[in-house]
Amino acid sequence: MTGHLYEKNGKYHMMINAYDENGKLRRRSIATGLKVKNNKTKAEAMLRNTIRAMELQAEELRRLSPDKRKLQSITLAEAVDRWMVGAKRRIDAITYQGYDSLVRLHIRPYFKANGILLREATVEQMQTFFDQMAESGRANGKGGLSPRTLRLLKNIVYQTFKEAVRDGVIVANPCEYVILPSLTRYDFHYYTREEMKALLAAIVDDPLYPVIKVTYTYGLRRSEALGLKWDCVNFEDKTLIIKRTVVRVSEIVEKDRTKNETSRRSFPISPEMETLLRGLKAQQEADRKLCGKSYVNSEHVFCWPDGRPFSPDYVSKHFAKLLEKHGFSHIRFHELRHSSASNLLSMGFTLKDVQEWLGHSDIKMTANIYGHLDVQRKKMLANAMEFSETSAQNGASERTTA
Repeated sequence: MTGHLYEKNGKYHMMINAYDENGKLRRRSIATGLKVKNNKTKAEAMLRNTIRAMELQAEELRRLSPDKRKLQSITLAEAVDRWMVGAKRRIDAITYQGYDSLVRLHIRPYFKANGILLREATVEQMQTFFDQMAESGRANGKGGLSPRTLRLLKNIVYQTFKEAVRDGVIVANPCEYVILPSLTRYDFHYYTREEMKALLAAIVDDPLYPVIKVTYTYGLRRSEALGLKWDCVNFEDKTLIIKRTVVRVSEIVEKDRTKNETSRRSFPISPEMETLLRGLKAQQEADRKLCGKSYVNSEHVFCWPDGRPFSPDYVSKHFAKLLEKHGFSHIRFHELRHSSASNLLSMGFTLKDVQEWLGHSDIKMTANIYGHLDVQRKKMLANAMEFSETSAQNGASERTTA
């Protein structure tokens, strides 16, 4: 094993030459982090120590079992695929679909193209990958990935390296010191009560009207609204229970549970909502008789005349078309939930009320998202302070007069 120093951007780098177990020469560049000026002796010592450490590592590799030795020669792309196989058994189906999409679109193509070996990956290489994804990582080539998506990517690569550390393939995790762009706050849009009233009046005859009204009224997530079945509706007790979800990433998954424990919640059914739901129930019974054996007994509250439940994609896309058709400003379907929360705050309800209505696990989340909209409460506080100040002045006057 040999090596030499070379200069790049005013710093020393090491080029290590070594032969693999198949007799093929492999060259590896390693940054020293040392500036060229006054650091030649230190860089030469670092080169000698690095070669010695790599020779010892190669000697240890020769003593490894065939399985362990095989891990030493796999690429990072192959290692990610290996981690994904294990992850599929451990994580939620929806989470796995999201990870699989990120691996397929971003991680695998990038690392397969450059052929980086798992055991030779460096912090510098990982930083370059994430920087490139941040700048131009979108599949359509138009811009970079969001800070949130970058964090999901990092988790996959980080966990892959963590597994490699556990298996003794590498000593440290190269993703440990990768720096990502700061998370940015998404400025959501919402409709006022007047805008929601106008929208519902305009779309009252559309098949999507019931799901839009229920979603807004109860501040539901799309997955929660589409997860409603008739066993969630109790007309006798007049309650609506949120207990399952329907989500799609690459394929539709129905789960008999909510996002978290606090998301499982119940709502009162108002007279207006009871009329709506009973009308849907009656229409479905008529459709069932009309379709006969071809009717799909899905028991979903929101479905097509043949019983098939609405798909998440259809709901979002058709909602956008409805807004455009009737001349309303664009909001995402999820922003019906924001509209519900925002309007509750505008009517004077507290953040705690909104937290419970939306099913947030922590009031901090509610405050982070909607705290800046809590205008009504702030007006009350301002008025209270003004009143207190006036009272104090009056009190001072009375004491002076006395």
